[in-house]
Amino acid sequence: APWHLMMSLTPSRGCLLDLPWEDILVPHILCHLPLQQLLSLQRVSKSFQSLIQLYLANMRCFDSSQIGPAIPRAAFVNLLKDNEVLQQLALQNCSDWLTDRELLPVIGQNHHLHQIQLKGCAQLSRHALVAISLSCPNLRQLSLAHCEWVDSLSLRSLADHCKALEAVDLTACRQLKDEAICYLVQKCSRLKSLSLAVNANVGDVAVEEIAKCCPELEHLDLTGCLRVKNDSIRVLAEYCPKLRSLKVKHCHNVAESSLSILRSRGVELDVEPPLQRALVLLQDVVGFAPFINLQI
Repeated sequence: APWHLMMSLTPSRGCLLDLPWEDILVPHILCHLPLQQLLSLQRVSKSFQSLIQLYLANMRCFDSSQIGPAIPRAAFVNLLKDNEVLQQLALQNCSDWLTDRELLPVIGQNHHLHQIQLKGCAQLSRHALVAISLSCPNLRQLSLAHCEWVDSLSLRSLADHCKALEAVDLTACRQLKDEAICYLVQKCSRLKSLSLAVNANVGDVAVEEIAKCCPELEHLDLTGCLRVKNDSIRVLAEYCPKLRSLKVKHCHNVAESSLSILRSRGVELDVEPPLQRALVLLQDVVGFAPFINLQI
């Protein structure tokens, strides 16, 4: 409805654009339109172009996926060049071309960011994470999944300056070892969600430190962390009473003997108990789930 309203009330009718731009149009009308339509609206007239530029400069949330499967480099730079009030930034659709050159100016002028999504942005460097840590003291959520350029030094910078972090995704950040993870959780004790999936360098030392430093932890992803064993899972059960989900698929050294404690508390696990796995396998083989008397 707002889109049709805008297209019908052109400047010649003297209605829409006569409304207060900053008090009415930007916060109460333009915010309901998809970003891609707003960019198209710039072509209606010079007045609309100025209005959309004002909206872009005051935009609190930028998600590149709203524009389409790919966003041109020049368009990204132009869209955010005047914005200094961003709170959420999601750039997962920019991985083909996004480098420090495009990202660092945006980070440097936006000090209110509390959510940043850089999943798969493989062409950035450790300087991007250092810039984030220095410019975004209020950061709460950060996704660096599949960003293999993340190293222990840049993660230390993040831990030193962004102590309000609540959710961090370090999936497949394969340079990171136990020592770097320990430093992060010692400094960022408010963490509620952490993913260390697909990192063969992460082991019991990191998991035990997570347990002891992060009492608010609710979600932990250790998928494919081959060095994690039962002992650290027991420590996790002891120190993290708020834990709601734990992923340990492909952690071959984690057995039911440690998981059963969490399972009895209702923690969501991504591996079935041994008996359940056996029943599923038997059902696949014979075509039905047999009745088993478990009271023997």
